[in-house]
Amino acid sequence: MRIAMWSGPRNLSTAMMYAFGNRPDFAVWDEPFYAPYLAATGIIHPMRDDILAAHEADPQRVASRCVDTIPAQKPHLYMKHMPHHMIGGFPLDWAKACVNVHLIRHPARVIASYGAKRETVTARDLGFEQQVALYDRLGGIVIDSADIRANPEGMLRKLCAQIDLPYDPAMLHWPAGRRDADGVWAAHWYDAVHKSTGFAGAEGPLPELSGRDADLLAETLPYYEQMAKSAI
Repeated sequence: MRIAMWSGPRNLSTAMMYAFGNRPDFAVWDEPFYAPYLAATGIIHPMRDDILAAHEADPQRVASRCVDTIPAQKPHLYMKHMPHHMIGGFPLDWAKACVNVHLIRHPARVIASYGAKRETVTARDLGFEQQVALYDRLGGIVIDSADIRANPEGMLRKLCAQIDLPYDPAMLHWPAGRRDADGVWAAHWYDAVHKSTGFAGAEGPLPELSGRDADLLAETLPYYEQMAKSAI
């Protein structure tokens, strides 16, 4: 099985990668198209030069590896992808052979969390519109991070049943610290998840946003609400 897990940033996506990576039957791959996205767009992200130096930046080669990579002594591969990385001209046919899962999170929470890590935030950075387009093209399963936080075991069991994968309780807990599979960008983005040993509890009230953040919420919320209608 090859799982393509699609989500925007600050969306429980790394914790989900750790959950699947803690299973003995899964290898994981962290954001394969991040370096190609940076190289093609010229966009300035934290650790841009380090990312381009450490990771393959040719989208065609990355796409081939998404199809051809055989995890060492592992029957399954979990790939953490971001919709906004798949810009025009990047190959996507490889995803048709994957189990596509779309992880969503309320944009108010995403905006508040992302803004703490990067000074300027745009709708393009968050990927809500791109995720809807990918879902329309690829189909797949939609799962909300709030539901996972509220009931990790129940939702992981439900997800595994949806994709015909036996549930493994090892998905609920993992050792603290870095993983060999982390992208080099982990040094900037993954500090909280590196301190974790499992999923945090249910989230509290939505953060209150103002100014440009409130405008960004109004721009992205309809896409989230559209995806949320299909959530398991």
